[in-house]
Amino acid sequence: MSDFPSTGARAQSDAALAQTSAPTTGTGQAGDVVRAVVREVPEKVSTDGLEQKFDERWSAEGTFAFDRAATREQVYSIDTPPPTVSGSLHVGHVFSYTHTDVVARFRRMRGKEVFYPMGWDDNGLPTERRVQNYFGVRCDPSLPYTEDFQPPHEGTDGKNVKPADQVPVSRRNFIELCERLTADDERQFEELWRRLGLSVDWSQTYQTIDATSRAASQRAFLRNLERGEAYQAEAPGLWDVTFQTAVAQAELEAREHPGHYHRVAFHRAGPEGAPAQPVYIETTRPELLPAVVALIAHPDDERYQDLFGTTVTSPLFGVEIPVLAHPAAAMDKGAGIAMCCTFGDLTDVQWWRELRLPTRSVIGRDGRLHRETPEWIAAGPGAELYAEGLAGKTTFSARKAVVEALVESGDLDGEPKATQRMTNFYEKGDKPLEIVTSRQWYIRNGGRDWDERDLKAELLARGKELDFHPDFMRVRYENWVGGLNGDWLVSRQRFFGVAVPIWYPVDEDGSIDHDHPIVPTEADLPVDPTSQAPAGYDESQRGVPGGFVGDADVMDTWATSSLTPLLVSGWERDADLFARVYPMDLRPQGQDIIRTWLFSSVVRSHLECGVLPWKNAAISGWILDPDRKKMSKSKGNVVTPMDLLVEHGSDAVRYWAAAARLGTDAAFEVGQMKIGRRLAIKVLNASKFALTFGVDPETGAGEIVLDPDAVTVPLDRAMLAGLADVVDQATAALEAYDHTRALEITESYFWAFCDDYLELVKDRAYGAGATADDLSAETVSARTALAIALDVMLRLLAPFIPFATEEVWSWWRTGSVHRAEWPTAEPLRAAADGADALDLTAAGHALASLRKLKSAAKVSMKTPILSATVAVPAGLLPGVRAAIDDVRGAGRATGDLELVEATAGQGDPDVQGGIVVLRHELGEPPAKKPRG
Repeated sequence: MSDFPSTGARAQSDAALAQTSAPTTGTGQAGDVVRAVVREVPEKVSTDGLEQKFDERWSAEGTFAFDRAATREQVYSIDTPPPTVSGSLHVGHVFSYTHTDVVARFRRMRGKEVFYPMGWDDNGLPTERRVQNYFGVRCDPSLPYTEDFQPPHEGTDGKNVKPADQVPVSRRNFIELCERLTADDERQFEELWRRLGLSVDWSQTYQTIDATSRAASQRAFLRNLERGEAYQAEAPGLWDVTFQTAVAQAELEAREHPGHYHRVAFHRAGPEGAPAQPVYIETTRPELLPAVVALIAHPDDERYQDLFGTTVTSPLFGVEIPVLAHPAAAMDKGAGIAMCCTFGDLTDVQWWRELRLPTRSVIGRDGRLHRETPEWIAAGPGAELYAEGLAGKTTFSARKAVVEALVESGDLDGEPKATQRMTNFYEKGDKPLEIVTSRQWYIRNGGRDWDERDLKAELLARGKELDFHPDFMRVRYENWVGGLNGDWLVSRQRFFGVAVPIWYPVDEDGSIDHDHPIVPTEADLPVDPTSQAPAGYDESQRGVPGGFVGDADVMDTWATSSLTPLLVSGWERDADLFARVYPMDLRPQGQDIIRTWLFSSVVRSHLECGVLPWKNAAISGWILDPDRKKMSKSKGNVVTPMDLLVEHGSDAVRYWAAAARLGTDAAFEVGQMKIGRRLAIKVLNASKFALTFGVDPETGAGEIVLDPDAVTVPLDRAMLAGLADVVDQATAALEAYDHTRALEITESYFWAFCDDYLELVKDRAYGAGATADDLSAETVSARTALAIALDVMLRLLAPFIPFATEEVWSWWRTGSVHRAEWPTAEPLRAAADGADALDLTAAGHALASLRKLKSAAKVSMKTPILSATVAVPAGLLPGVRAAIDDVRGAGRATGDLELVEATAGQGDPDVQGGIVVLRHELGEPPAKKPRG
């Protein structure tokens, strides 16, 4: 097929193609002749309304529909991030999704069938809370499902419904309400994506909470369980007391948190039982003194060598505890010796595990100290203090009570010292996390030793196979995997999520047998154990001896999101599609979720399929506000994208987004959008100029013949030579996922084309009023070169500004520019016939020097130059001489225009390429036309 231009309109109906087809000839070589019919060029161009116009056309013609007949080698598949449906999108989404769409459009034009689905990430805490307030309900997984349930509210005018007033419903009813509310959000999201111009195949959509996704997520979990990759354990874990749920390592966020260091005395016995000098520790959490199990110092710390292997007693509670050595103790922090509690922080967990210490937990899931006095305290001196001053108290109130008691006993040395410490928070929470012991589900991810295999090494090897764009993002993956200290905790004590598909037998004595879970068959999925009985049981047996109980937990939202490459590829439900698109080609995503989404997706595909889920990972940076802070909903500094798209136009906003490289943070700049709008409008105006020649002024229609052999003038060939270089460079950049470089190269050439070439050939292209049958070869050369250049530049710019380029394409070409072939340089170079691209640059500089002298004289650009001598550097002189007629015409040089070689010292090498006018004589400016 011809490279200038393609008239292909793959995936469009034959009827639609027949309505717009134009005759073409040629086989794709430099001598091909293509005849394009100009149907109508508007008198006044505008970008207004293009988004709706072409969204409707693309939908009607199936422009971006995926062709299921394509083989895997012909397919380019994208694992598109499913945005969280919990309110509204922000401009950061527009930023990163534009990057992906540029890739999709480019690959499609390169001849690939692009599989580009869109999903909605429905489940999660934000959506759950919205549903509670909107409908006035709360989830109680112990309740049975109610058919045709009607919620007590339908919107609450932005007011929260008090928890006490919320009606309890089953998890299944709750999920139905979540699906109902998110459906509205998804429609709004789709409207915004369509206006932005995402070339998504809208027949390929999914929800992370729909039946298909739930079944796939549960299927993957059951297979993990069967292979020993999923397991259940009673263990200490991070717990958010606000959301009442366990939190995984990947969801942690370290923040500064105010506190106080308390210097507290532990007691040891001296000779023959006499009191000895106390051992002082410094702690920010004195309320955990009831939970202390050891004092720990570094094995090389000389201060505590005589203490290792001995015991001390805790203040207030008198519990005897050992003094032990461990290399994780910091000699230069505080007193150099620390109390290990079960559990105050993750270091406590490490010491507890590695030193095999007892468990003495005192903080429950509600964030309060246990209401029953612990057995190790009950018979000691602190029993009364615990029972009357600590039991059932929040950690804040308990801390206050313990400090007061330490002061009274004399065990607090000095006043507490204020400090700021880094504390773990749940990324969506606002209170420090606690560590509580509970039964949870885990999936192996290399964070803990596994006798059967070195999973961490396997996953690090997978990271080396993956092509990161930019490559420096690879280290984030490697650092995360290398630093893992625990397996992936996937169970959550929430409701709106994919249920853990497990039941447990209830023994005859009423105890729950967690060691022998009851699992469903894959054919029964999806299931909700809280409202469905397992096979062989009925609801009457729920919770009774000899019966069953359902697991009340849901899976971490990432447990489903990690399966998106499998979900969209038809895993286990559409074998034909799966074979055509998996493993996928691209995962685009943000840098902040490499540790969560990217890594967890690699884990699941590695365990299930033994391959990477995709070949490439394109990592976008963040959008920064004017204060250089990351934009996010939680910070309240986001900008609503729809307003920007309406005000500036989608092409303009896309231009701003595409101007930022992958992996690089970018500032929110309306100024960049204005530049993008100017570019889109210039494309329309320049195209109108190029297509006007040879068109019947009365009908607005005509034929343009793109015959490369008709380009005979050296200046026109020089322009095509330069364009060939642009095609090569832009193509190489896009192949390397450097869309910003491709845009820079193309845009720079386009503006030079408008500023120099269009001005230089304008008079020649008009042909001095000659008729179509009497055009000179020079005029035909200009018109043909203009049409060829327009055809190529429209295709180069199409991925970035899809609406303006499609508008121009519709004036004179068939099908969609986005289904046209991506240009290649060879036909352009053949048409250039050895011309030097520098010749156009030289001619442009010469014209600029003539215009500069008119600006200096403050006269109109139409003022004639009666004579001039122009000094040109030797390297540019041949190009200016070759284009002298066009330079004369564009510069209105009606008299003698002498070119001389510039000598040393003549001209400014940074201005007009060193070209300078040595002498000149200006004529009279043309008379101004009277107004009206």
